[in-house]
Amino acid sequence: MTLPTPLTIGVFDSGFGGLTVLRALLPLIPYAHYIYLGDTARLPYGSKSHETIARYAVSSAKFLHEQGVNLLVVACNTATALALEDIQSALPIPVIGVVEPGANAAFAASKATKNNRVIPSEAQSAESRDPRILPEAATISPKNHVLVLATAATVQSRAYTQALNALNLEACEKACPLLVPLVEEGWIDHPVTDEVLKIYLTEALAAAPAAQTLLLGCTHYPLLEPAIHRTLASIGHPLTIIDSAQATAQAVAAHPALAQRSELKTQSCLFYATDSVEKFQRLGSNFLGQPVSEVRLIDLGG
Repeated sequence: MTLPTPLTIGVFDSGFGGLTVLRALLPLIPYAHYIYLGDTARLPYGSKSHETIARYAVSSAKFLHEQGVNLLVVACNTATALALEDIQSALPIPVIGVVEPGANAAFAASKATKNNRVIPSEAQSAESRDPRILPEAATISPKNHVLVLATAATVQSRAYTQALNALNLEACEKACPLLVPLVEEGWIDHPVTDEVLKIYLTEALAAAPAAQTLLLGCTHYPLLEPAIHRTLASIGHPLTIIDSAQATAQAVAAHPALAQRSELKTQSCLFYATDSVEKFQRLGSNFLGQPVSEVRLIDLGG
């Protein structure tokens, strides 16, 4: 399948975190038109029922498709965990979530560190395949632990556990409900955030002391990566950190449908939000790493 031209990539999240995925996409696929939707009026998704999350996510996805999107990135861990299949069934375009790419990146990291040696060549061939396809899980044995930091809703869905178990990796998921509000408050480099991270990471490592890989299972968390490195160093347990936002962007860039790429002379981004344009511009600029100059307000209903 080859996507029609021009390439228009939709990125959807319940709020601002998905902008870290867009931030990673921009340099990887510089020839595309991007449309981002933050469903800020209906966040947080994590406190809603499975049925409500699916309804919200599908309505947002359909809106983006109506705007001309021909590839959709579900840059929301909760929506990916609970509604990815619903979205894929509702749209006639490729739809990529954030869970599987993150799990595959954790697998690659585990291969590199297992027993301080190189994993057999069979795994290398798997890594070179389409990143959406699960690598050969049999190359990792016995199972390795991967710590997953995520929201409570994502942890409760067990989406990362299932994806990692399919790769013969054990998942130790840790719900971190305080991190999203701390990030949105702008407390990226703050003693309170460091202390909260120390508590969460100490508890997680107590459950999986041999873990060598840490998967950031929320798109807010890449902004905390320097603080996480700093906290891990302070407790004497460095880990290989996997950014699921970056892993997702790489999976999108490697999608077979992008084999014949359209050549746009300039990259463009269009932003939609379902609530407070001013807040989206203010917080969104922190997540995107550049100013969000124009945001259009839309109403997707309840």
